[in-house]
Amino acid sequence: MYSQGPSGERRAVLKAIVLMVVLVAALPFVYAQESTDSTTNAKPVLPGASDAAKDSGNSVAKATPLPPTDTPASRVAGIRADNYIIGIDDVLAINVWKENELSRAVSVRPDGMITLPLIGEIKAVGLTPVQLQDQIVTALQKVISDPQVTVIVTAVNSMSYNIVGQVAKPGYYSLTRPMTVLDGIALCGGFRDFAKQKKIYVLRTGPDGNQERLKFNYKQVIKGKNMAQNIQLQPHDTLVVP
Repeated sequence: MYSQGPSGERRAVLKAIVLMVVLVAALPFVYAQESTDSTTNAKPVLPGASDAAKDSGNSVAKATPLPPTDTPASRVAGIRADNYIIGIDDVLAINVWKENELSRAVSVRPDGMITLPLIGEIKAVGLTPVQLQDQIVTALQKVISDPQVTVIVTAVNSMSYNIVGQVAKPGYYSLTRPMTVLDGIALCGGFRDFAKQKKIYVLRTGPDGNQERLKFNYKQVIKGKNMAQNIQLQPHDTLVVP
């Protein structure tokens, strides 16, 4: 009687130990199966989806905003070398084949000139990239045999005007299409509360360097009166709204 009791207890303890070992050994397999099931049942998330969509398993991708259509990159991409007219402040890449010391990026100065090695000053404003490249070739032929030159406009800074004063969004605006004073005011978001709408004017620098002040009465124009003052803006004009 007394010898069987402890033996029965030892057998029970051994069974419990064996059961625990089996359960511990089986845990990795159970966990792996659960992970496989959850991965199989999860919905795919498209690249670019929002974090909320990823967390919920939703496959709807996050909408990506379209890039602005009027950017420095888009303006340069639209340039044709045979018809774009180079202006002041434009940046040009002058590449001379096999002549790295002669190749460089230059900005068109306010006097319309650029400076290049072996050539010196040469006029760029008013020419197309193709015309300027022909002039550079002609100048380099005096010192280099058969020069191969390419002129690329890398930054369009000449085709812009400036709006200052009592407007919602003052600053520089591109002038890649015909734009009147009224268009310019609309583009900058309109007037602030205390804008003097009858005393607007455009500052324009003439070929002789003198500035001209062109008056614009907004109150008259919107009523269809004196429409001649709604002139087309030109590069480097400054539209002033006092």
